Amino acid sequence: MATKVLVVDDSAMSRKMMIRSLPEGWDVEVSQAANGKEALEAYHAGKAEVMFLDLTMPIMDGYQTLEVLQKEGLDCFVIVVSADVQPEAEERVKKLGAMAFIKKPVNTEKVTEILKEYGIL
Repeated sequence: MATKVLVVDDSAMSRKMMIRSLPEGWDVEVSQAANGKEALEAYHAGKAEVMFLDLTMPIMDGYQTLEVLQKEGLDCFVIVVSADVQPEAEERVKKLGAMAFIKKPVNTEKVTEILKEYGIL
């Protein structure tokens, strides 16, 4: 059965790059969202077993999205994908329930390494 993957980023180009970085042969059903509000709607619709989440977005950013997910009991595996590589950002998202942090631009090797580390792949 395909893993439901949600790619959340306000940039369509970044979403495409993230999707291209998913490991080859991984059986996935990919959905996309352009902000945290759309991400939560997709999450509630059951479209996010694994979520790749950007931090800087309009309407609702990645931090706000993680806060809501945490309050609701976070039932998906969140990997933050961001150009904000400050140690404080990584520490903050992990406290909010993110499992991993990948800096942009993403690459398949790093994504694969994290997915294998947590037994998803």
